[in-house]
Amino acid sequence: MKSLLLFYLLAGVSLVAAEKPHIIFIMADDMGWGQTSYRGHPILKTPNLDAMAANGLRLDRFYAGNPVCSPTRAAVLTGRTNERAGVLSHGYALRQQEKTIAHALKKAGYATGHFGKWHLNGLKGPGAPILKEDPYSPAAFGFDEYVSATNFIDMDPWLGRNGVPEKLTGESSEVIIAEALRFIKSQHEAGKPTFSIIWFGSPHGPFSASEADKAPFAALAEKSANHHGELVAMDRGIGHLRSTLKEWGISQDTMVVFNSDNGGLPEITPDTTGGLRGNKGSVYEGGLRVPGIIEWPAVIKPRVTEFRACVVDLFPTVAEIVGLPEDSFVKPLDGISL
Repeated sequence: MKSLLLFYLLAGVSLVAAEKPHIIFIMADDMGWGQTSYRGHPILKTPNLDAMAANGLRLDRFYAGNPVCSPTRAAVLTGRTNERAGVLSHGYALRQQEKTIAHALKKAGYATGHFGKWHLNGLKGPGAPILKEDPYSPAAFGFDEYVSATNFIDMDPWLGRNGVPEKLTGESSEVIIAEALRFIKSQHEAGKPTFSIIWFGSPHGPFSASEADKAPFAALAEKSANHHGELVAMDRGIGHLRSTLKEWGISQDTMVVFNSDNGGLPEITPDTTGGLRGNKGSVYEGGLRVPGIIEWPAVIKPRVTEFRACVVDLFPTVAEIVGLPEDSFVKPLDGISL
């Protein structure tokens, strides 16, 4: 049965592709399953995510690793459940014994970069730039470069550029995308494939959108208007990423994965979960089912699937694509290749 299901999932896949495609993992922070216009949200427009979904594999039964954020981040990096990786909830650090996808791809010749929210260094408090002396920084887990903070990345964010604090100017999602594109361009021009993680701080609280981005939601309460405004800016940033990759002529051989770290928030209106039961923090569907898209134009033909997949499957999938050795993982591994 497992083989049959995998056959159906791969039915829309071409076998002709770059041996080492650029790979980009994008993750929203607290975005619910129902918060895209392709899922029929009553007021939110997400034209760039809609275009990505229409051009790739839209996974309508895609699941976070946990109903809160840090555990899902650990599952993405390791292909293992968060309990195995030691990240029981937010405020727990990733075990330093773990082998991550960044470690593995770095050994395979990739340049690796992390941009945005990290939240795997065991800190619960206010967001702060990731510093050089942090033993749980992205550098400790296989990333060559990072421009990152622990948590709470909003307007004009303070981020750690390879461990050195720097205040950047602008809307946080657009700032993070710009940093990722700078990295991809420089490494591509040097002839290296890239693995980039882009973990937004949006639409997590405290909610802070520009006046223009929240203007379409003026009828909502201030918190909900700002929350939706952050999603508008995040979608625009994803659009800038996709159009720039096309401009550089590398979009066909770039695999871009999008998902959220957990289900939507209960205090935001309209409903964030698309009518699913529960919210962030709950193990019902509304706390775990999240938007999921994989776009790779040279390989994946546009389609929609209800095959059940999870963030733990991302590392094994990339491992099969790139041909990573079995010792790239700490065992047992919980994900499967899609």
